[in-house]
Amino acid sequence: MHASGRDIEVLMDQAMMVRLERPAAEIVIGNPSIADVAVQSSNTLVLTGKSFGETNLIVTDRDGKVLVNRRIVVQEPDGGFVTVYRGVSRETVHCAPNCETPLVIGDNATYFDTIAKEVRVKQGIGQSSAEGEAGGE
Repeated sequence: MHASGRDIEVLMDQAMMVRLERPAAEIVIGNPSIADVAVQSSNTLVLTGKSFGETNLIVTDRDGKVLVNRRIVVQEPDGGFVTVYRGVSRETVHCAPNCETPLVIGDNATYFDTIAKEVRVKQGIGQSSAEGEAGGE
């Protein structure tokens, strides 16, 4: 997608490429808990939806001229989510095609914390594997 136009819509836990007319010098994301941005190359950014909501993205070139000033809208994927309510307590599963437990803001704190811990462990394993490969193993 090119950086000109209207809102940038991205799905939660998905990434998309944003192409720039000129190389970026400064990149600002309004709320990094909603969306994150990484530099792929001087003219290409990777935008990742982290949690549902809205924030903004501002990118300037080395002369301070604005290349991008857009609203970012992060949405949950369509379909597959099942929400289970037990009184006021909520738990979410994603069943498309197999049921998995996603990390969803607003779920019961104990349920959410358990999933968050599992995600951190998984990310740690992936990171240590990547570092091991980079170290020549």
